[in-house]
Amino acid sequence: MADQLTAATIRADVAEMLHRRPDESFDTEDLFDCGLDSVRLMTLIERWREAGAEVSFVDLAERPTLEHWVKLLVGRDD
Repeated sequence: MADQLTAATIRADVAEMLHRRPDESFDTEDLFDCGLDSVRLMTLIERWREAGAEVSFVDLAERPTLEHWVKLLVGRDD
């Protein structure tokens, strides 16, 4: 797990890529349907790896929801 990543930072990073506000409710939406593409996903992966995450493109692309990514990256929902 990446100690430097929090649910709030993941949410903010994803919101930035989607041009949305972090306080919007999009936890269970398919992020690809929301406008995320593979280039933006790779940007997020690199950012999160720099913060200590061990995550792959496939890990995130298989279940592209914010809810799943937070659980995967920080192991909790908060």
